Amino acid sequence: MVLMDRDEYIESLRRLRPNIYKYGRLIEDVTTYPETKYTVYGVAELYRMAHDPNYRELITTRSSITGEVVNRYTSIMGDVEDVIANLKLKRLAFRRTGTCTGGRCVGWSCMNSMWATTYEIDKEYGTDYHSRLRSWIKHVQEGDLAVAGALTDPKGIRGLPPSQQPDPDMYLRVVERRSSGIVVNGAKVMIAGVASCHEVFVMPTLGLRDNEGDYALSFAIPRDAEGLTIVEARQPNDSRKGEDGFDKAVEVGGISQAYLFFDNVFIPWDRVFMCGEYKYAGVAVARFTFYERPTMAGCVAGQGDVKVAAAALMAYTHGLGVRPFMDRFIDMVIDNETLFSCGLAAIYMGSKHPSGVWIPNPLLSNVAKWHVARIPYNTSILCQDIAGGIGETGCMPSYIDFKDSRIGKYVEKYLKAASKAESRMRAARLVEWVTMGSGVPGCMHGGGSPYTARAAIGSLINFKEYVDIGRYLAGIDEDVIASCEEVLKRKAK
Repeated sequence: MVLMDRDEYIESLRRLRPNIYKYGRLIEDVTTYPETKYTVYGVAELYRMAHDPNYRELITTRSSITGEVVNRYTSIMGDVEDVIANLKLKRLAFRRTGTCTGGRCVGWSCMNSMWATTYEIDKEYGTDYHSRLRSWIKHVQEGDLAVAGALTDPKGIRGLPPSQQPDPDMYLRVVERRSSGIVVNGAKVMIAGVASCHEVFVMPTLGLRDNEGDYALSFAIPRDAEGLTIVEARQPNDSRKGEDGFDKAVEVGGISQAYLFFDNVFIPWDRVFMCGEYKYAGVAVARFTFYERPTMAGCVAGQGDVKVAAAALMAYTHGLGVRPFMDRFIDMVIDNETLFSCGLAAIYMGSKHPSGVWIPNPLLSNVAKWHVARIPYNTSILCQDIAGGIGETGCMPSYIDFKDSRIGKYVEKYLKAASKAESRMRAARLVEWVTMGSGVPGCMHGGGSPYTARAAIGSLINFKEYVDIGRYLAGIDEDVIASCEEVLKRKAK
């Protein structure tokens, strides 16, 4: 059994080759740099929890590959309980870190979606992608590695497919095939948790055509691979990190997004899991969403839990208590549990794939995504409403002012209420963090656009089944669908 602890994980990141930039500077050590260390701390908390008796049962599991106890984030989800554990773990992670820990969970969804997809590709084409993937996952489990997932391409001109882009690198592509592996060029953008990961699992971003095989790519790459340059994106509240002593939430976790630039990067064949099988690109992406979208409901429910916590803190520190806001607290809890229930339903209504993984229900997974893109914003409004102006407007002196020998006494005197000024200020900053700042992961576009989810829902509606229900209840023998389609055919002529 290999389960890194918090300190071992942090030390393992220090050993990686520096290749991450921010504000034009190379980050020599992501574990100490002011604006990447917090996302490392969030993932480090997950490593610590794997050794905590209170959380060990949820965070670890027995590997279906090695038979050993491994971190659940590196596992193949073989039954419904495994995927429910994913949902619960994401909710717990947000409660413990206050933000996204995508440096572990997104890669988890990638490896499970490709587990089924490589199985099918091999059956059709006689390839050995599945055994390669199995060997790589064994390597990840044995090292207890954190794996980020990378799907989103720059996309260039949005109205054009990959093969018609003026610049062919707008979608990551193969530029050379060798006996030892492939060479790729392009980029993956807005990728969560890269600063906190050891490896990156790359997948296609959309379905492809028969002339777009060079874009049908899936592989795993070390985060510090030669030719891979990473640029950390600026996050809300970046300028306040490390300055504001009220930011406990920032100190235990932080969101991280990055752009990955591949400049003729070599990938050995044993790390390649799809290369040219264009008709499986869309299948792979869809399966990824079936894992990521319902389990993200657990993550966002956890975010909602923090909003309830922040609002309750504010209500008590103001000196009002929760009773005057009970209707709003009830609505917030309903929001959170609605999201969690959507994720739970999608998982329970899934099915086992012949490859051995449990795949959540496609229709309900996309329904969960639609609600994830809408409900959390209502919860934020309720949280800010309860908090009042000090939480919602961000209008509060800094920690430096609070501690200043000349003016701190005024800040402390006039910001106290039922509780000490510091308690009230910390609660207000938590409200700001979880409703407007870096504590908010991508509810709208994380796991894909909500409108792609709507489109998927439309494609999955079984109108024949609905019509048959109606025919039965209405006592209609006629095949009304066939009759209508015949009329439409004549009209089209």
